[in-house]
Amino acid sequence: MEQLSFNNAKKLNSHEIRNYIRKETYTSHTAGLATDKLQTNIVIIPKEFSEDFSKFCHSNSKACPLVDTTDIGDPIFKNLGKNIDIRYDVPSYNIYENGLLIKSVQNIEKYWNKNLVGFAIGCSFTFEHELLKNNLSIDHINNNKIVPMYKTNIYNHVCGVFASNMVVSMRIFKKSDKKKIVDISKKFLFAHGEPIYIGNPNKIGIKNILKPDWGDAPRLKNENENYYFWACGVTPQNAMMHAKLPFCISHTPGHMLITDRFEKDLVTL
Repeated sequence: MEQLSFNNAKKLNSHEIRNYIRKETYTSHTAGLATDKLQTNIVIIPKEFSEDFSKFCHSNSKACPLVDTTDIGDPIFKNLGKNIDIRYDVPSYNIYENGLLIKSVQNIEKYWNKNLVGFAIGCSFTFEHELLKNNLSIDHINNNKIVPMYKTNIYNHVCGVFASNMVVSMRIFKKSDKKKIVDISKKFLFAHGEPIYIGNPNKIGIKNILKPDWGDAPRLKNENENYYFWACGVTPQNAMMHAKLPFCISHTPGHMLITDRFEKDLVTL
C-alpha cells in the first residue's frame, strides 16, 4: 500500500492522520503535524509497576507531564479524542524486555494484554506549533528530521524502580529570541514548559552535540545562536530501561500519538 508523504500528512487533521497511521500507511515522525492539537509520548507497562510510574511522572512533571491514563487492560484513551486505540494509533512502537530494546513495530496488537496500563505524557512537539506561528524557524521540521534528544547529568526523583537521569530535546534559536521562546513555551506546562537549560551542552553532561542518543544529528550553532534544551518525554523510556522491567512498550522517539485535544484548552496563561 502506498505510503502517505510527510508533506501530504501536514495537510490533514488529527483524526485523518490517525486513520493513515492505523492503516500503517503513515509510519514516519509526527513533528509539525496536526497544528494546534496535543501530541503525546506513550508508555505502556504492566499494572504492578503502574502506581510507581504514576508517582514518577508526578514527581518529575517537567519531563513527564502526565495527561491521561488508560484503565487496566483497556487500550482506549478516553480523554484524548474519538476512538484512540493505543494498539494502532502511533506510527512506530518500541518493545523492551529486561531493559533492552528488542524491536520496533507499527502496531502492538499481539503484545497487548489485560495486565497492561497506558500512559500519555505531554510532548514538546505541541508548543512547536506556537513557535512556528511566531516566525521562529525549527531545523528538524524544516528538514523533515527527528528532533535530537540526549541523556543528561540531571537527576530525576526516584519512585520505586524508576530512576535514571533526565532526557532533553534540543533546538537551535537566535540568542536574541530567548525571551520570546521562554514566554511562549512556559505556557505549555503539559508539554514540558520553558527550556530546562540554555547554553553549553557540556554543562548538562552532553559530550558531543552532534551525536544525540535519539533522533537525528543537528547542525552546529552559529555565533548569534544558542542551544535550547527542553525536558523530554523520552525520560520515562530511559527510566524503564534503567529499571530493567521484564516487559514494556513505548512510542519510538519522534513518533507520537496525535490526539484531538486542542493545545489552547490546556495552555496556562
